[in-house]
Amino acid sequence: QVDWYNGGMEHTTLHLLYSRFWHKFLYDIGVVPTSEPYQKRTSHGMILGEGGEKMSKSRGNVINPNDVVAQYGADTLRLYIMFIGDFEKAVPWSDTAVKGCKRFLDRIWNLASERIEGGEGYSEANEREVNRTIKKVGEDIESMKFNTAIASMMTLVNQFYSNAPSRGDMRALLTLLSPFAPHIAEELWEIQGFGGGLACQQKWPEYDPAKTVDTEVEMAVQVNGKLRSAVTVPTDSDEKTVLDAAMADEKVAKFMEGMEIVKTIVVKNKLVNIILKPAK
Repeated sequence: QVDWYNGGMEHTTLHLLYSRFWHKFLYDIGVVPTSEPYQKRTSHGMILGEGGEKMSKSRGNVINPNDVVAQYGADTLRLYIMFIGDFEKAVPWSDTAVKGCKRFLDRIWNLASERIEGGEGYSEANEREVNRTIKKVGEDIESMKFNTAIASMMTLVNQFYSNAPSRGDMRALLTLLSPFAPHIAEELWEIQGFGGGLACQQKWPEYDPAKTVDTEVEMAVQVNGKLRSAVTVPTDSDEKTVLDAAMADEKVAKFMEGMEIVKTIVVKNKLVNIILKPAK
């Protein structure tokens, strides 16, 4: 068994030193074309014990990955290792969070373990969230932010529980899930009968940038600096539109009785503050 918990720079420093040494030597004798061995190098952080201490056999706090696989399955372990925290940072192990990853995969299974009928386009209710998730997961994989990629898929699954997914919605999710939890993704891909080979062989889904942007935004409404309500307006609305919507709100209207407006402050797409004083 490999001591997986001794990862990160602590374990890899000597490997990096001697691999660079040998590459420099090979460059000096003219058998490799570059003076440096790596264009990019990343090193993952260390996984600590549940109490935040370094795992060690002497402390008895070592987590055996084989035990986790036996209890929860390989996909849960893979997913949790990527979800546990930022790739390069040390993070403590959490049995509770492992169970959370298992619940996430169970929720996907419950959505897709029976074939979804209909066309393979995105549903109108989920289209915006699907496009956003494709964009987010793709960008996060490139920058090795696997934890936030998984978080975005969790948000999409929540959306699917509110609005049942179409075949196209589910196809996109399983394609995105495949690098993280390949076994369940392939099983559900087959159940859905998507065809075209394995899920891991599919072209990465494309997204429409225009459908990743909110068309509406909820803005907080303050009266004399105190939060009194919220209104939904088109994104990037001008001040007049925002103020008209705010003053038409029933809760705000009550505070305006017998008062006059001294000043209005609009923070675009975030809040509006109406400053009032007693009318003369």
